[in-house]
Amino acid sequence: MYLLEEKIYFWLLCIIPVLVLLFIFLSYWRYRAQRKYAEKHMLSHLIPDRSWFKPILKLVTISVGILFLVIALVNLKAGTKIETVKREGVDIVFAVDISKSMLAEDIAPSRLEKSQQLVTQIINNLASDRIGLIAYAGSAVPQLPITTDYSSAKMFLQSMNTDLVSSQGTAIAEAIQLAESYYSEDTEASKVLVIISDGEDHEGEALDYAEAAAENGIRIITIGVGTEKGGTIPIKRNGIVREFKKDRDGNTVITRLNSETLEEIASLGNGVYIDGTVTASVIEKLKEELSGIDKVEFESQQYADFESQFQWFLGFGLFFLFLDIFYLEKKTAWLKKLNLFNE
Repeated sequence: MYLLEEKIYFWLLCIIPVLVLLFIFLSYWRYRAQRKYAEKHMLSHLIPDRSWFKPILKLVTISVGILFLVIALVNLKAGTKIETVKREGVDIVFAVDISKSMLAEDIAPSRLEKSQQLVTQIINNLASDRIGLIAYAGSAVPQLPITTDYSSAKMFLQSMNTDLVSSQGTAIAEAIQLAESYYSEDTEASKVLVIISDGEDHEGEALDYAEAAAENGIRIITIGVGTEKGGTIPIKRNGIVREFKKDRDGNTVITRLNSETLEEIASLGNGVYIDGTVTASVIEKLKEELSGIDKVEFESQQYADFESQFQWFLGFGLFFLFLDIFYLEKKTAWLKKLNLFNE
């Protein structure tokens, strides 16, 4: 297992193609200048010790040296062993609404992007809880099982979009049902389901499933994303709004936050409803809610003893740059004496 601590330094690798372009330009300019004084077949007699290979070797050596120095700046860290550590927390499953109504921009930048931001910030503020991820629209699909790998969760979260589920709608009931299968039957950890949605439940069974989930020990917290005033659903191509979604009668669809449904789901699920407009407020209220839940100790495996490996790459980088000093642009005398090609 490894970590790249300062990935921004990878941009310095752009120096290498710049050097290659400069080398090509300089070689062409030098060739043109030499042709002004002698024909091509005469150059080997005028400058017999001139090596055509050495400049390329110097370029490769400098480029390899730069590559190693950049990796040293990035500071590669390697995990030397896996440790089993004890953690204390709860099992939290995030169910994110990815229906077309989540494209509405009544809350900036859009309901879906706001939902992704909210879940990302919530994960950043968690300490040792295990998390899972579900995406749902007309149906619910699993994204990430219960895990302590927060990095993977955020990666899957950012890849969510409205095309992930072909059937449209807002099947909150199916999301609750799928979430129940996430929790291990033999676990003693408290179970929390966080539903992020605009509340437009087209299936109508969410309340019954929320009540059933509460009876199975699952606490449901709902976060409403959107406004009561609502907004249109833009249809974009190449990032440009071409039109707005219309109903069968040709009228522009206005989608509104249905906070009442989300409040009822939370109430029946022994949880709370949180307005998702202000991120800091959401995190604060969620922390307050989670603090009242009993936490259970569990074991998880993770890489430990990460050590910086930059010194190796720094050494190799300096070695290649130092080696370049000894490369002259003349032919190597002892190789020339060998006369390998019987010239």
